[in-house]
Amino acid sequence: MGTCLLYCARMTMPVCAVSMATRFHWSKIDSGLVLGGFFWGYCFTQILGGHASDMVGGERVLLLSAASWAVITAGTPLLAHLGSHQLFLMTLARILMGLLQGVFFPSLASLCSQRVLEGERGFLMSTMNSGTYLGTLLAGGMGSVLLEQYGWESMFYCSGLLSGLWALTVWQYLLKGEVTPAQVKAQNHTQPGLSRKRWLKLLKKPPIWAMVFAHMCTCSTAYTLLSWLPTYFRESFPDAQAGVYNVVPWLTAIPSALSGGCVSDLLITRGYGVLTVRKIMQFCAMGASSVFILPLAGEVDFPSAVIFISASVGLSTFSSGGVSVNVQDLTPSCAGALYGFMNMMGAFMGLLLVSFSGYLIEITLSWAAVFSFIILVNAIGLWIFLIFGDAQRLDQTAHCQLVVV
Repeated sequence: MGTCLLYCARMTMPVCAVSMATRFHWSKIDSGLVLGGFFWGYCFTQILGGHASDMVGGERVLLLSAASWAVITAGTPLLAHLGSHQLFLMTLARILMGLLQGVFFPSLASLCSQRVLEGERGFLMSTMNSGTYLGTLLAGGMGSVLLEQYGWESMFYCSGLLSGLWALTVWQYLLKGEVTPAQVKAQNHTQPGLSRKRWLKLLKKPPIWAMVFAHMCTCSTAYTLLSWLPTYFRESFPDAQAGVYNVVPWLTAIPSALSGGCVSDLLITRGYGVLTVRKIMQFCAMGASSVFILPLAGEVDFPSAVIFISASVGLSTFSSGGVSVNVQDLTPSCAGALYGFMNMMGAFMGLLLVSFSGYLIEITLSWAAVFSFIILVNAIGLWIFLIFGDAQRLDQTAHCQLVVV
């Protein structure tokens, strides 16, 4: 529910952008400035959020983050009507939203590395990540009803209220009252967080950079598809129903993510090596998904295009059992901070790839170049991970101790 409402709040502004642009007389450049503000804020709190979660616990960071973005979301209409500088205030609100939501996924990674067994991480991460697609669909469904009936302001109020209720749930069930401690014996455990010297040593390890680079490629191709698919369908199939290509791929991704997580954990419990499972899942996410993108570089009809895109998006969710959880295998003591670094790099690369895709479309007047480039990025990232990827802990020290969970 947290990841669902995270994306619901994140998508509120894009859903309302057309109505707000009409109301405040924004140009396309103005709208782009407001919408793009989120990603600049999102990049800069990834590492900080993960490090704070490693130090004080992911639950506290999640609570502070959710409560804050709930207030920002619900208060956006008030800011918009506050004065004559709507463009500045809305851009500022989006940057703040990005800053506050940037800590979310690193906090989850830190929380899971500390509380979840190795053989259960794949399904849990897949389940939580499937909430992103549900949140996108929820924002679209709410927007189609609320915008017509009650105006764009109601969309912000509802999203903020739901996020606030989830923050209250986190406080009630994860933080409030006494937690019964359970002692778990851990071998070669390290205290949360690492010194600067150990960080530098860690960043010299090839498996770390293989994981980071594969995650960057996965994120950037996902951002590109998310950004450009509506335009591709609208230009290639102008008579097609927008509700089909805007809903079906993301609806397919939810059961696909859940099944991928189940398969990942099942293979580990059946005795397959963790590294083998991570590479299999990443091969499905980057290799098999690219096979279904390949036909889009040629001539296809609308039903085939929807099927290929849905299959590709569905398979890409298997990354939740691959590099997305690999950080918890390699560095559980600082998984939050390292995942934040991965996500930050993925967001930056996503911004570059989305912009470069637009440039390719402009100069080639063809979508084949974009889909071919996505396949190339996936192939390079997968090749690096298959060769240099690992699943053995890299943050170990020589002592053992009891850990209180």
